[in-house]
Amino acid sequence: MLRSYALWIGVMLCLLAGCDPGEPTYKVDLRVRETPSVQQEDHSITYAYLPQYSHTISYQKHHQLVAYLRQKTGLNIRQIFPDTFDGHLEMVGQGKIDLSFTNPYIYIQMAHRYGAKAFARIVEKEGGARYKGQIICRADNPNIHSLEDCRGKRWIAVDPWSGGGYLFPLTLFHDHGITRSDFQEIAFSPGPGGKQEKVVLAVCAGKYDIGTIRQGTLDVVVNKIDPRAIRVLAETNWYPGWVFSSRGGLDPEIVAAVKTALLALDSKDPEHRPILEAAQIVGVIASVDADYDAVRDAVRQIDGPATP
Repeated sequence: MLRSYALWIGVMLCLLAGCDPGEPTYKVDLRVRETPSVQQEDHSITYAYLPQYSHTISYQKHHQLVAYLRQKTGLNIRQIFPDTFDGHLEMVGQGKIDLSFTNPYIYIQMAHRYGAKAFARIVEKEGGARYKGQIICRADNPNIHSLEDCRGKRWIAVDPWSGGGYLFPLTLFHDHGITRSDFQEIAFSPGPGGKQEKVVLAVCAGKYDIGTIRQGTLDVVVNKIDPRAIRVLAETNWYPGWVFSSRGGLDPEIVAAVKTALLALDSKDPEHRPILEAAQIVGVIASVDADYDAVRDAVRQIDGPATP
């Protein structure tokens, strides 16, 4: 008992020794709180490739281009990756995407809803500054040989906002008197990114009778399927190509700097060639909003005059 008491006395003496009677005391009011300041990151310009392919492919195609733009403009441009076409649209509306590389169907929606402005478009090896959609089926499908044979069939498209993978083929079907109601089913490629590839794989696996993709997609999936397993049933008309656009309100000087850098890309320049080859383009030309009126006409043909 005495030993415990002595130990207690010793502890108290140690505690008292640690207190300086000359040190002022402070009253703490826990009701008053101060939010610590956080150092803000330097402002960056966000660049997004519409997720028609997987994020990995989107990165592989454009990360050299983004690095080139950073170098040429001096701007802190970084690539971000929306998961879906709808997500891309929403992020533009929220001001989270400054620069977009999209199909023309998404572009006219961004322009109508959020004031996006086209300033350049790509030139491809096949088609130049235009591109088109393709309707595909299994090569060994004995029941499909023409567009008329697509009636009553199961159709998988890329996305409701896809140009080559939905809008352009739908317009072609309408030109032949075939409407949405004539199909047994219209499905859209599931999940984030990789939508074009998934259409081809779904048709190849026999899950759907026909699929619609943009021209060039079959070249992307040559390592995943036997290309002889797929037959191109029909191709759509040509439409203006993929477009670079800026969100509404973005500083015009930023847009001008990026546009100048893009237009300077030259396939004959050994430093530029790898950039263009990775992006699977041969160059970039100037563009304006009116270049996409043909796409607006296609939308009106399908959905009526009230559409943008």
